[in-house]
Amino acid sequence: MERDTLIFDLIDKELDRQEHGLELIASENFVSRQVMEAAGSVLTNKYAEGLPGKRYYGGCEVVDTIENIAIERAKKLFGAAWVNVQPHSGAQANAAVMLGVLQAGDKILGFDLAHGGHLTHGSPVNFSGKLYQPLFYGVKKEDGLIDYAKLEEVALAERPKLIICGASAYSREWDYAFIRSVADKIGALVLADISHPAGFIAKGLLADPLPHCHIVTTTTHKTLRGPRGGMIMMGRDFENPFGLKTPKGETRMMSSVLDMAVFPGTQGGPLEHIIAAKAIAFGEALSDEYLVYIKQVQANAQAMAKAFVAKGYGIISGGTDNHLMLIDLRNKNITGKAAENALEKADITVNKNMVPFDDKSPFVTSGIRVGTAAVTSRGLKEKEMEQIVDLIDQVLTNADDEAHLAEIKKQVTSLVAGFPLYK
Repeated sequence: MERDTLIFDLIDKELDRQEHGLELIASENFVSRQVMEAAGSVLTNKYAEGLPGKRYYGGCEVVDTIENIAIERAKKLFGAAWVNVQPHSGAQANAAVMLGVLQAGDKILGFDLAHGGHLTHGSPVNFSGKLYQPLFYGVKKEDGLIDYAKLEEVALAERPKLIICGASAYSREWDYAFIRSVADKIGALVLADISHPAGFIAKGLLADPLPHCHIVTTTTHKTLRGPRGGMIMMGRDFENPFGLKTPKGETRMMSSVLDMAVFPGTQGGPLEHIIAAKAIAFGEALSDEYLVYIKQVQANAQAMAKAFVAKGYGIISGGTDNHLMLIDLRNKNITGKAAENALEKADITVNKNMVPFDDKSPFVTSGIRVGTAAVTSRGLKEKEMEQIVDLIDQVLTNADDEAHLAEIKKQVTSLVAGFPLYK
């Protein structure tokens, strides 16, 4: 069969884009060669509905072993008692949890998308806002920090069945213990979505939700530096509190409920090639080398935030504890959309993002979200973070000057040339 040069030429163009630009999208990272090799392996040929040792297909001996390794490595990495590595994405992990513990129309309390939350935490355009009755908490206007008093007030008044913590664009630590204390007052479950800070949590650099939250979900492709996918974990198993029984009339444990919610509840056959890549990424994250990396991600983010503040940019909450920051551009007289477009012309990739109490639409926005995980994977450190902020500032103050943007693009090319993506 002839090689599909049309597609492979485009793949080469994407490699060129990644190689010669600055990737600052907070939800992106660069995986190792061995993670890519597993993701593109013959395991993509294998169908394996069910769990290891309990498949609906034959010929699963090898993939059973691989999936079990992924599970055991994830348990060790996070100190979890139970893990399901099959969700195709973080969104599907959240969907499975909600299918398992909720009934249609149940109340859920999540972090407002407009304040930095995620679509699957109750947005009205998402399944979570369509199938369930969403309630929200957000950040305080004066300091950009989570309004825990509001969270408790809404929870006690509305008594949601599930409280969701975690974010897509929030740069600070979470008080998981307080959220659990609120949930216990009303008999609610707590779901922590740690998709962004997972790498920091795994290495003890940020608070661990597993002792406090009933269920934890994450993606595997952000700070964990693995393939695109999702995962569900629990710090300990517990009896399902909502009365779901086995065919023999026994109470189902929550692990069984969640396993069934993944398959057959929300998806069919798992992607065993991606699960193999997850296993490799978990193995990498268990290493001392990864600890050095994730500490550098955090140091780079703090250096970048400091440099932005020094140039007069407003960072929501005033700084960062993790890898990302949300920048309010209203005092710079440029929208998030215009900033994203101008930066892309200079080969600097960010994403426009709403800021809390935004006065612009989600299609325009007043801010941008910036993260350091991907550039740190290339080896850039604090000194380069200051250079990057200077380049961004030059772009945003000359957004309509095409010649100047072209010059910045050359400087970007020169900067990243010293930090090759795949040597």
